[in-house]
Amino acid sequence: MEYTEISIDQRTLNSAVQDIVIAELGEMGFESFMEENQFLRAYIPSDAYNETDLIQLSAQYDDFSYSVKIIPQQNWNAQWESNFSPISIDRYCLIRAPFHEAGKGYDFEIEIEPKMSFGTGHHATTRLMIMLMKGIDMKNKKVLDMGCGTGVLGILAKMTGAGSVDGIDIDQWAVENTIENAARNSVNFDNVMLGGAEQITRNYDVILANINRNILLADMEQYAQHLNPGGYLFLSGFLEADKTIVAKKAETFQLTLTGQLSEDQWQAMAFKASN
Repeated sequence: MEYTEISIDQRTLNSAVQDIVIAELGEMGFESFMEENQFLRAYIPSDAYNETDLIQLSAQYDDFSYSVKIIPQQNWNAQWESNFSPISIDRYCLIRAPFHEAGKGYDFEIEIEPKMSFGTGHHATTRLMIMLMKGIDMKNKKVLDMGCGTGVLGILAKMTGAGSVDGIDIDQWAVENTIENAARNSVNFDNVMLGGAEQITRNYDVILANINRNILLADMEQYAQHLNPGGYLFLSGFLEADKTIVAKKAETFQLTLTGQLSEDQWQAMAFKASN
């Protein structure tokens, strides 16, 4: 698959709206983001790229400057590796690539080969999800990693005692990457499925969904219907400004807010189903 890279000159982008622009790009189909020098780089499959959408977004936020180029598939891994540094999350979990040295003093260490998948820990939403997970006992839980990406959340769930873990993602690369990364960390997913919420066919004690606001809202009913009594739903991938609409949607399905965290304007929320 061929990807298109958008490079936004951050000097022309109001820093106060940078996270909002990233969220908007995510809703347009951009899958991965990285910062390099003064540039914010965003990546989208070329067949999903729409120049008109980007022009309209630029005009909405003071006409920021950007450039566009095609990234052949074979160059993607090298680009990730050159920008992927180890991530330490509260001395609780270290996420690193195979070419990094092992860490010391962490409760858990996850080795990730990201390829084209999202979820290396560099984005605030992944870190927030991990901190929410830290707050519950995963022992023997049935867990769904929805929008699994690299599989990092499901891998951590398994490491912390989950009895079974399933993964679902709309990207074939993510499905393959999750399976590979699980094996790399000596854990097994029970199932890793290609698709969306329609693939949820059994009930879970914990559902982890780090996607984006629109998908979370659209699929909330599916999540609620497939939570066991007393089960947890952890959500992220949306901005603090959206937490009220997400909470209200969850409430319509009798899900109670039990915790929330934020970082750099990004939000994560934990909900619990009634017993």
